[in-house]
Amino acid sequence: MINEALREINRGAAEIIDSERVEKLLKAYFEEGKNYTVKAGFDPTAPDLHLGHTVLLQKLATFQKYGGRVQFLIGSFTAMIGDPTGKSATRKVLTKEDIVKNIKSYTTQAFKILDADKTDIVYNNEWLDDLGAAGMLQLASNLTVARMLERDDFSKRYASQTPIAVSEFMYPLLQGYDSVYLKSDIEIGGTDQKFNLLMGRQLQKSYEIKKQQAVLMMPILEGLDGIQKMSKSLGNYIGVTDTPNDMFGKVLSISDDLMWRFYELLSTKTLDEIAALKVAVEDGSKHPKVVKEELALEITARFHTQEEASNAKIEFDKIHSKSQIPTDIPEFECDGDVWIAKALLDCNIEPSTSQARRDIKQGGVKIDQEKVTDDKLQLTTGEYLLQVGKRKFAKLKVK
Repeated sequence: MINEALREINRGAAEIIDSERVEKLLKAYFEEGKNYTVKAGFDPTAPDLHLGHTVLLQKLATFQKYGGRVQFLIGSFTAMIGDPTGKSATRKVLTKEDIVKNIKSYTTQAFKILDADKTDIVYNNEWLDDLGAAGMLQLASNLTVARMLERDDFSKRYASQTPIAVSEFMYPLLQGYDSVYLKSDIEIGGTDQKFNLLMGRQLQKSYEIKKQQAVLMMPILEGLDGIQKMSKSLGNYIGVTDTPNDMFGKVLSISDDLMWRFYELLSTKTLDEIAALKVAVEDGSKHPKVVKEELALEITARFHTQEEASNAKIEFDKIHSKSQIPTDIPEFECDGDVWIAKALLDCNIEPSTSQARRDIKQGGVKIDQEKVTDDKLQLTTGEYLLQVGKRKFAKLKVK
């Protein structure tokens, strides 16, 4: 059982620091029934998550299967500073109201993956608020400015004379202190978090916690393009709150190569089951599209229901395989003539008028199932079926 657990824990991991400690914790669980703690921090900087964020949640769920008790840490204090990792400028400070709103969204989505009975939700303002000025100064004494400037993002900003707030230097120290307070056995995070994750190990030693956490780093999930990281700003994401139809369709749109990456990092299928699927695709007994549909059904059902996932597949087949339009299309109305790009924006099937114009020029927009080529088109009185790509539809009545 220990070997099976280690295989699944190592699955997809980019790097593990102190793997011997992980193995000892697993051995104590299987032989003595001793549980251990696995920490992951989430700064609620936005109310919505995408599948890239859930890579860590999937790994936490794996640890829960093998004796881990998850410390789901909400950065209710640190979010007000903002994690500087990968940033070229000081981040905007969030208000407490923003944080409370975002926390609710995070926890709601997290328990679609995690076992609530094996999860402790903790908020770091509960101990960081009480640290005080003396505690902060003691904490800051554990790291030199020279060491901090070794961080790639800070060194680049320093070299380019881009401002760095002193509060940003405190972020990794505060994240590390979370591990001191919680006495975490393992901490997981993305590869971009290595500096911060190692700070927990360093501070546990400095504060004489009598143990140092192991660190497991997961890779950053690629977006729909298969090249850049999944990101809302890049538009290549699959949102956790996407509709079942959109979620199913987006998963099916990924490349065959990227499909296996999604299986490794997001699926609950075992490594052996995934290996069997690969063999089936290679020997031709299963078509890649069928295997991808299985993945799309699994992911959609996770965040919605099995019935909604099945209905999304039926709807997808209806539109794509039979060239039909959906049965349930949102309807909108407007008074007076309207510019086509603004109509697409107002009907929620384009994120902006500039994106709408680009899609029109690239032949991705249809009206009444006919391609639109004029990005200056004005829609006059009448009823229109608007379509962007293969999945986005809206009915518009111009009065």
